[in-house]
Amino acid sequence: MLTIGNYNAFKLRLDGRGTDAWKARVAAVRELDPDILGVQEIVVDAPNTPRKQWDAAAADTVAAFADDCGLTAGITPTDGYPHGVAMAADGHPHRAWYTAALWKPGAVGYVPDSYRPLGVPDFWHGLTTIAFDVGSGEPVVLVVYQGDPFRPDWRFQEALRIKGLLRRTGGVKPAVVVGDFNSLSAARVPGPDGALVFYDGEAYAEQDHDDLEYQVQAGTMGGAQLADRGQSEVLLRRGYMVDVAAHLGAPWQATTGHWEDGKGDPDPWGPRRIDLILATRPVAPAVTAYGVLDSETALAGSDHRIIWATVDPALIAVQGGGR
Repeated sequence: MLTIGNYNAFKLRLDGRGTDAWKARVAAVRELDPDILGVQEIVVDAPNTPRKQWDAAAADTVAAFADDCGLTAGITPTDGYPHGVAMAADGHPHRAWYTAALWKPGAVGYVPDSYRPLGVPDFWHGLTTIAFDVGSGEPVVLVVYQGDPFRPDWRFQEALRIKGLLRRTGGVKPAVVVGDFNSLSAARVPGPDGALVFYDGEAYAEQDHDDLEYQVQAGTMGGAQLADRGQSEVLLRRGYMVDVAAHLGAPWQATTGHWEDGKGDPDPWGPRRIDLILATRPVAPAVTAYGVLDSETALAGSDHRIIWATVDPALIAVQGGGR
């Protein structure tokens, strides 16, 4: 059984190593003890770091965090990817934010030449992809994603791009997409009367603040204020992927909203579930459990909770195709 997790580690920087915040993040990851972990919000002090050194600084941060957590992000360096860690930059000339893939040595092995980083213009944040040999007969692709926080239309386009990365003739590759999606899921579950309802309710219906345009459907501001779910709607269509929490019928839990005002960045949103684990059609039957890490240590480390799912490699449908 494999444990796959995701962690938005709140502006993780190497100069924070050894601080209480860094130690809390490490302790949270060690508490989960994942076999595979996606990480978002690895950052570099861009104004005070020469542009040509950003990637090296980020790579040092990823390597240090992985090592402290008992994990690795190490891949074979190449001329094109000389830093030897599985990470992706956003690619903006004035911003230095990264995602990364970490894994437990010996539990899984990365497939050589499968690592691929993407950034602008396809993704607002860097997107990391890498494939692992999990003993299922076919590699499983991990996608580590952080959605555009400001533009629903960009999130929709990002979702199409992710879908394209994983497509194959007649279906979809075995894959797990983890990340901070920066929006609510379109997953539906049976309601009390049997009719399908959103797993995540309409969180913005009663809110009134300046940031609502980033999250609600056009034309609903000041009225129903319906959440824009176009991003995940694309990925979940026809069971191309499943939202693991909804798929398993897990009790709903927020992944953000636990930090009080004044700690970290201001949060006008309240409790929401914007960190997701999606499994493609071949992997969906193999997902056995889902949870949210909400220990005191985990809550102290970041404004996002760690989420996790367990996967039984023996149940992955190696030849999963279209329907």
